[in-house]
Amino acid sequence: MKHTISVLVENKFGVLSRVAGLFSGRGFNIESLSVAPTLDSSTSRMTIVTRGDDAIIEQITKQLNKLIDVIKVNEFTADEEYVVREIALIKLNAEQENRAEILRMTEVFRGKVVDVSPKTYTIEVTGTENKVNAFIEMVRPLGIIEVARSGKVAMARGRKSLG
Repeated sequence: MKHTISVLVENKFGVLSRVAGLFSGRGFNIESLSVAPTLDSSTSRMTIVTRGDDAIIEQITKQLNKLIDVIKVNEFTADEEYVVREIALIKLNAEQENRAEILRMTEVFRGKVVDVSPKTYTIEVTGTENKVNAFIEMVRPLGIIEVARSGKVAMARGRKSLG
């Protein structure tokens, strides 16, 4: 089962390496990882997506909390309200016969054309993992050249905050 974990850490050299090392040292895989500074430039938020049963996730959470530069850990659960988004850039073959169809599908998925060349369009799609996957499957027959995905970014709804 997939789990999304949000980790507030001190924005210091080596923190990412220690967090990644915790996962690899215990044989856990990170499916996606997103890291960026928060409003307070001395802290960063990591959003980590991994797979495992509840016992494994509990172990990961406990181990993360033991790391010296970790301030707070929150695992988002199904019964908790939170917002999750991902961004993807999809470079497509945009030969003359494909262009109108690419633009129609981009509009349906509320995407944006962010780059145009004589033979390619690069589309930005933002939303849930399912929405991004659905767009990719819809345009696959048109000729995908390259895909870059951010991985999930998550935040609790309402007044609840990591910091």
